[in-house]
Amino acid sequence: MISYQRILLCYNATREGRCALRLGAELARQLHAETHLLAVLDDAAWTRGLDTVPAIPFELEEMSAKEILREGVSRLAQLGVFASGHFAIGNPMSQIPRFAEELKIDLIVVGHHRSGLLARWWSGQDDGRLLDRVSCSVLVAMDLESRQVQQHSDEAPS
Repeated sequence: MISYQRILLCYNATREGRCALRLGAELARQLHAETHLLAVLDDAAWTRGLDTVPAIPFELEEMSAKEILREGVSRLAQLGVFASGHFAIGNPMSQIPRFAEELKIDLIVVGHHRSGLLARWWSGQDDGRLLDRVSCSVLVAMDLESRQVQQHSDEAPS
């Protein structure tokens, strides 16, 4: 088995992000890997030139994202993993590969939120391109609890 020496956990405080954090922390602890935590503030809405003014000023979003990063580093410490925190502004699909290369990462751990093809197209998501942009392994953490809840709600009679 490949021994991962440097792990990059990508965190955004969503259910999927917390799942990736937990699973990545457990793996990092077991492997005694150097661990990095990355929070990326996606500025796409701000850089596209919206027709309306967003309800939350960019500075508040940035403060919130930095707090999420501090929360993630703290959660990792509670799980027995020391991690270096990193913060970036931009497209996560550009920032994650950049940090992975700079930090010489062996494994990236990300969470995944299920959505349909139309929803991905509408929101402009391009997460499939991450695999094309990195030269290391990628672990996609799935929150099995939310998946089971979704399956049960899909099976419920109308």
